[in-house]
Amino acid sequence: MEPSERSGRILAALVREYIASGAPVSSSMLSAAGQGVSSATVRSILSRLEDEGFVQQPHTSAGRIPTDLGYRFYVDLLLESKRPTRSASAVEARLRRGSAASLADSVLSQASHVVSRASGHVAFALQPTHKAAVFDRVEFIPLTAARVLVVIVARGGHVLQKVIDTGVVIEADALHQAANYLNSEFTGLPLHRARQAVLDRMKEERMLYDALMARAMQLASSTFDDLPDDRVLHVDGAASLLGEDQGLTLGTMQALIELIEEKQRLVRLLNEYIDGPGLTIVIGAEHPDPSLRLFSLVASTYQDDTRIGTIGVIGPTRMRYSRTIAVVDGAAHAVSRVLRDTNS
Repeated sequence: MEPSERSGRILAALVREYIASGAPVSSSMLSAAGQGVSSATVRSILSRLEDEGFVQQPHTSAGRIPTDLGYRFYVDLLLESKRPTRSASAVEARLRRGSAASLADSVLSQASHVVSRASGHVAFALQPTHKAAVFDRVEFIPLTAARVLVVIVARGGHVLQKVIDTGVVIEADALHQAANYLNSEFTGLPLHRARQAVLDRMKEERMLYDALMARAMQLASSTFDDLPDDRVLHVDGAASLLGEDQGLTLGTMQALIELIEEKQRLVRLLNEYIDGPGLTIVIGAEHPDPSLRLFSLVASTYQDDTRIGTIGVIGPTRMRYSRTIAVVDGAAHAVSRVLRDTNS
């Protein structure tokens, strides 16, 4: 349920004030900030917004703070307006000056540093996907009654294979039928997209009633788990966590530090989130990983010729979204231009 226009203005003002101050926002503060309504009316609106899940009251005597749903409303509001590309030309100039011979790795390393400094958060830049990594077909080859060799072939000749003990007997004809189904559904997708499509399909309710298809999905998914992703991920700004005035516990910061250190885990997370060009913003409880639900991710894609990479930041949900979105989006445009010139 969306807030009314007036409630939306109050909510946006509350989110801006809370991001700026870090303190619960009272009705009198919002009324005094020139919202054009009385303090009593603001109190009534805040009460309704709390019932609807957009704000919460940390203490009975305190003002309100935004929930993840409140942040989402505010961010969507920002995205509806025209986003200024924050100093894209200045970022581009820094990338050209600071990158040795404009090599792609040097450009991305410099970009993650610039974005971290400009946003005040942990920044990352992921190399583009490989053009050849496109799903061509899967084959299920029975070895024994309950052991199957799964072969996934990518266009360009790359082959993944894995022997899996299914624990049950599956007839060869059934395996052939399952492979045909998967090939009809996923051939032509980039490998990481095919992997995510398999995971999404496994969650569909109808798979609960089709044991063969469910088993086929599990076999394919298990093999995709062995898919190497050797793209370089540049990360910068981990020290910024120590300066975050967000009331984060040591355990919460440790969870993010571990994610940064386990770069393949972060790459898998980005593959899961990024499903097309443009901005992706994941806020708090929208993360499937519970250890990240006090953080937000803001990412944008850049393009190197026909390949797509990702640049972005991870920081607390109380983030200066307007600035961060502009920084990330501007950097993505700058990286695209620098890399295209490098390849020309």
